[in-house]
Amino acid sequence: MWPLLLLLCALPLTLRAQAVGQPVFTHADTIRGSNTPQRSWWDASFYDLHVKVNPADSSITGYNAITYRVIKPAREMQIDLQMPLVVDSIVQDGLELSARRDGNAFYVTMIAPQREGTKKTISVYYHGKPTVATRAPWDGGFVWATDSLARNWVATANEGLGASVWWPNKDLLSDEPDSQRVEITVPEGLIDVSNGRLRGTGLESGILDTKPADGSTPRASPGWRTDDWFVSNPINNYDVAVNAGHYAHFSDVYQGEKGKLTLDFYPLDYHLDTARKQFSQVKPMLQCFESWFGPYPWYEDGYKLVETPHLGMEHQSAVAYGNHYKNGYLGRDRSATGHGLQWDFIIIHESAHEWWGNSITMKDQADMWIHESFATYAEGLYTECQQGKKAGAEYTIGQRKLIRNDKPIIGAYGVNDEGSGDMYDKGANMLLTIRELVDDDARWRGILRGLNKTFWHQTVTTKQIENYISRQSGLNLSKVFDQYLRTTKIPTLEYKLEGQKLSFRWTSVVPGFAMPIKVTTSTDRLGWIRPTERWKSGALKLDRPEDFRVDENFYVNAKDVLKPAADSTTARKVQ
Repeated sequence: MWPLLLLLCALPLTLRAQAVGQPVFTHADTIRGSNTPQRSWWDASFYDLHVKVNPADSSITGYNAITYRVIKPAREMQIDLQMPLVVDSIVQDGLELSARRDGNAFYVTMIAPQREGTKKTISVYYHGKPTVATRAPWDGGFVWATDSLARNWVATANEGLGASVWWPNKDLLSDEPDSQRVEITVPEGLIDVSNGRLRGTGLESGILDTKPADGSTPRASPGWRTDDWFVSNPINNYDVAVNAGHYAHFSDVYQGEKGKLTLDFYPLDYHLDTARKQFSQVKPMLQCFESWFGPYPWYEDGYKLVETPHLGMEHQSAVAYGNHYKNGYLGRDRSATGHGLQWDFIIIHESAHEWWGNSITMKDQADMWIHESFATYAEGLYTECQQGKKAGAEYTIGQRKLIRNDKPIIGAYGVNDEGSGDMYDKGANMLLTIRELVDDDARWRGILRGLNKTFWHQTVTTKQIENYISRQSGLNLSKVFDQYLRTTKIPTLEYKLEGQKLSFRWTSVVPGFAMPIKVTTSTDRLGWIRPTERWKSGALKLDRPEDFRVDENFYVNAKDVLKPAADSTTARKVQ
């Protein structure tokens, strides 16, 4: 032991972290994930993005005019654009600015005074071959694909990796523009579907490979088509998407809580009839989620579902769909209960992100659970809307077998680090557990709707979400969140049944953990016990001790300490 400790202390910090299995973060991670001095002085207001996409050589060319508010005076601005993309020029007020590159960040020297409270615009012209996603949407980047008729089919998916993998911006989750233009030029014959509403389509409104020398408005070359989209709401930069294919289009209207919501669907042309049938799930999904979460967040920009060559992604107001028109997750039920085969996983999960992830957005990648735990829990709520409360709980409980407990759900802050993939299924089961603690479905619905009203179109921290739920529930849930989000330990209820006497305590918990829990004391009769880390006895009457069990809606383990260790039922997972 001691020689190993001495050896570890002698190692450099990065090697020391590697030796003990801790993640190692680099200078580049800090630049990517933190609000650096070169970022903190300005606030993105509007992105005017123009990109020409060329499938022939997997290249892109374009520019982004960034309008921003000056928060405080500064001389240097950080703009992110990932290698191997190349910046051609950076222009402000007709002057070309100098910049130094540090990996995937450009530090631009400002010439004009940056006066606090003013608005200014800087334009970044660039080109190159962006990173190709080899396993989208998980690894991120551009997808250069072909459909079954060997026609070009292009898409982007870049959560985690960042929007700067294909366009220059302030690649920081906590700063969203108030609105955005997305003008995409593609070879004629393709249609691009991006976020927001289509403002215009033509063959003469796009961009050339380079900015015209006379400063005139760039125009498309013959044989190219430009689709001009406009997002009138704040948008996560990673949600901005290219979807270019041979699409058909059909539309509908949903009468929602805020009136008429336009629905637009873009399947590949040869999937039109299949899509009309499968996409009929959208209206009941919207009805369910509006009842639980409040109004759909983007009535001004509409709802779109767009077929993509990758599985799917929550691209705001243009949800990416690649589930092959099957119910379940590519035809499988992740919960193994059968309930998940009654609906299309991608339609339900990715659309839930319109509330959880797009409207309410994490400030830091470490808090990604805010997106994924709630969206995964929403799958159970949709099951409840369609099949009843018991089925909804069974669906979420069925996902527990997928939990690994490999590392905490919350990652490291300031370095663009996401926590364990358990943020999906474990996070959903944490929310199911909290719902049981609240023990009032009307109040629980009010909490979910209240979160969306309070943090409407905002970026948030974990603490803000935790504090809101605790305050509105009237419960101190701090230790519950600590337990499930910040450790890999699952609470274990140790208990002893001695005649009709029940004794119990919590083990494998954070200090101070005292979560009450429902237990069955006789056939079909539930009651509350309030364990702590010390043994205590309950006042419950045990008519039939053999019927004792923990309510399965709580994600905990249960262990009868009086049973022999060799007994396979000694440790019962209440999952």
